[in-house]
Amino acid sequence: MTTPAASPVRPASKARPDDARRALVAGSVGNFIEWYEFGIYGYFATVIAAQFFTPEGGSEAEGLVKAYASFALAFFFRPVGAAVFGRFGDRVGRRPALVLVVCLMTGATAAIGALPTYATIGAAAPWLLTLLRILQGLSAGGEFGGAVSVMTECAPPGRRGLYGAWQSFTVALGLLAGAAVAVVLASVLTTSQLHGWGWRVPFLLTLPLGLVALQLRLRLPPDEPPPPAPPVLAPPAPGPRPRAGETVRAVVLGVGRMMGWSAAGYTFLVVLPSYLQSALGTTFRQALLGTVLANLGFAASILPAGWLSDRIGRRTVMVTGALLVAVLALPLLHLVQDPGRPAYAKGAALFAAGVCVGLMAGPGPAMLAEMFPARVRCTGLGLAYALSNAVFSGCAGLIITEVVERTGNVDVPGYYAAVTCAVSLAALLTLRGDDHERALR
Repeated sequence: MTTPAASPVRPASKARPDDARRALVAGSVGNFIEWYEFGIYGYFATVIAAQFFTPEGGSEAEGLVKAYASFALAFFFRPVGAAVFGRFGDRVGRRPALVLVVCLMTGATAAIGALPTYATIGAAAPWLLTLLRILQGLSAGGEFGGAVSVMTECAPPGRRGLYGAWQSFTVALGLLAGAAVAVVLASVLTTSQLHGWGWRVPFLLTLPLGLVALQLRLRLPPDEPPPPAPPVLAPPAPGPRPRAGETVRAVVLGVGRMMGWSAAGYTFLVVLPSYLQSALGTTFRQALLGTVLANLGFAASILPAGWLSDRIGRRTVMVTGALLVAVLALPLLHLVQDPGRPAYAKGAALFAAGVCVGLMAGPGPAMLAEMFPARVRCTGLGLAYALSNAVFSGCAGLIITEVVERTGNVDVPGYYAAVTCAVSLAALLTLRGDDHERALR
């Protein structure tokens, strides 16, 4: 099937500075909202389990497993969203795709905040929550491909890694914002207030945030302006379409390169609060504080890692991050588990775990963009990202909670992060050392 004729894409090196900045901000803000939402769902997993998945007489562990099952289900709809919205972005344009996904994400997230609980409407409550999670998964799947394509295609020469790193940086900002809201609510509300209505507040806050993101994306340059000034965000120029087999192989390789980043990121940055509460008996506030420290380390390393990858290559930086997690995941977890260790040492361990993940996440978006030609970039990199997150992030909470519950082994999170990063390391070693110096295809 051929693609309709379209305006050519302006090379990244010729992008107008205003276009580049506008694209960077518009791409980043939607991603911030997406990860803020996914963060607060993870942070409030124990509360959501009690409100939606634990009818009278059900156990807390059973409810938490069901809550994470709903969490995982949304991730498995991400590849569908990546395929649908990615194809739309590759054929019609980046801007309309980005506008659609931010509207869908905002509406579904705000609706969760207004959803009746199990105590109000019975068994319909978890089904409605799961439906909204599916809509979030579809929009999140479309978000990454469009946003990263825009950021990397607009990047000035020699700064593609740094521009792409803003996608990962807004992941950290979104998770930190979600953690900050959770900490404030846990500090100012009683447990009964938090379970009664307080958990709704962070979900409802996405409505004004989404309206801001929508305005920014509507101000992006049009996809098909009149000549002679073709836009940064125009659909790809006509040309030979990559063979389907080549694209599929690139997607599979992209999943392999990302799996360690996905698994370790969700283990240390999102699943940690519920794990610390259920396995180690920490309080909700203590668990959130640990998560904040891990996310601060993650945020601190992302932009420097993206910048460094523009100078010494994606492979060197990402291999270093994967290797560090594979080697240090269990020792860092043992330090956190040790009741005799001082609080500052545990905080430093969590911060270090976040830094290691950031070394993979910083260059990651640019690495994926460089794997696919413009004609299939939205779809290809979006699918690689969505599939990796569906399998290795979305299932992280479910796998860890279920295995710890069945075996009693509290080291499961460390094993999970270490093994996935070891496998990812092999895939990352196939990167060429000069990919960062090559023009996007």
